[in-house]
Amino acid sequence: MVSNVTTPRKSIHRVLERVGVYGFVGGSSQKRLKCDFQDEEYDTMEMVQIGAERTKNVLILMSDTGGGHRASAEAIRDAFKLEFGDEYRIFVKDVWKEYTGWPLNNMEQQYKFMVKHVGLWSVAFHGTSPRWIHSVYLAAIAAFYAKEVEAGLMEYKPDIIISVHPLMQHIPLWVLKWQGLQKKVIFVTVITDLNTCHRTWFHPGVNRLYCPSEEVAKRASLDRLEGSQIRVFGLPIRPSFCRAVLSKDDLRVELEMDPTLPAVLLMGGGEGMGPVKKTAKALGEALFDKELGKPIGQMIVICGRNEALASTLRSLEWSIPVQIKGFQKQMEKWMGACDCIITKAGPGTIAEALIRGLPIILNDYIPGQEKGNVPFVVDNGAGVFTRRPKETARIVAEWFTTKSDELKRKSENALKLAQPNAVFDIVKDIHELACQRGPLANIPYILTSSFSSLI
Repeated sequence: MVSNVTTPRKSIHRVLERVGVYGFVGGSSQKRLKCDFQDEEYDTMEMVQIGAERTKNVLILMSDTGGGHRASAEAIRDAFKLEFGDEYRIFVKDVWKEYTGWPLNNMEQQYKFMVKHVGLWSVAFHGTSPRWIHSVYLAAIAAFYAKEVEAGLMEYKPDIIISVHPLMQHIPLWVLKWQGLQKKVIFVTVITDLNTCHRTWFHPGVNRLYCPSEEVAKRASLDRLEGSQIRVFGLPIRPSFCRAVLSKDDLRVELEMDPTLPAVLLMGGGEGMGPVKKTAKALGEALFDKELGKPIGQMIVICGRNEALASTLRSLEWSIPVQIKGFQKQMEKWMGACDCIITKAGPGTIAEALIRGLPIILNDYIPGQEKGNVPFVVDNGAGVFTRRPKETARIVAEWFTTKSDELKRKSENALKLAQPNAVFDIVKDIHELACQRGPLANIPYILTSSFSSLI
């Protein structure tokens, strides 16, 4: 594979040309960013500080290493808009991809490669957990790309920075320290892993750390964060999940499903990973009553971006009602129309299923950040774990016939674990912090001359 390598020198010039660098401050060699820019997501706007009445800028830092970080970022963005309208201007940015060079701008592909070879990912996850190790490699990254990241952050003149990725904290916080903005710019972290977290999530320099569970909050306390910094609100899920009003019957009509048969939702994540084909075929057999000659259930299969998988499944003959779908943007409807779900242990999918009260069959997990999600679901009585497709199909068939009471109990337990208002609790708390901090007025954003004395 050939990588497009951007050298630090060329990269910083590219960034400075984009944001516009003009003039000097007090005759010094430090250059100041021009405050006018054109952003892809918004019309041309002039970034001027006019006091408390102006719209505040919120910069959400994420990376497309797995779909959960972007989903959480977009959920927070949407909740801000619903709660506060035009009071905040929201930017969702992958700073590594947009402002740095290799290998940081290629993290998405590297992550996909490693999770397909789970042994590599397990070594990477656990091997970088000790603080001294990840501190060294983050300092090395900063030595090459801190000024690019600094220029990227300062382009948006943020009043609030929200990190939804474990590697989007250390260097941005160093930037704020070097700029002298630690007491002016609010920096918060929203953990997007449900139960098992890498230690890079826990940075004591944040104003707030939003944890999805009490277990994560305990680990944060052990990693030097104070109780006043920690809030346990749950995982931020898209507002459409929290405020959906359509009934299951109405959804089944809209989605052209059988209104009388119980339904199982089979998912392979955004990339259609896991034993989806084998599980679908096993379900097709188990949900057909041969003695009565009719189906006892129906199946929805979400293949994500895996078009080859979707094409293969559509070519098969089925004895039960089946719908094969690609990537879907309205998962709240499909979940609301079904009675149980089969999925790998991704935190976002689990949190969404809990909100919908769906009993969960976990059929796989990524070592490291997803491993702890299995006992979280199983020990709380919201689902089961098995990697065997035929066992999965047998459980679903029993839930739909002889063990319907068990299905109901697990649905009730799922609803008890659900935290549907988490994303609104998070943005309201950030808003309170912003009100306490006051406006960021007349603060110059200066590109620093060197990071060497800081790192």
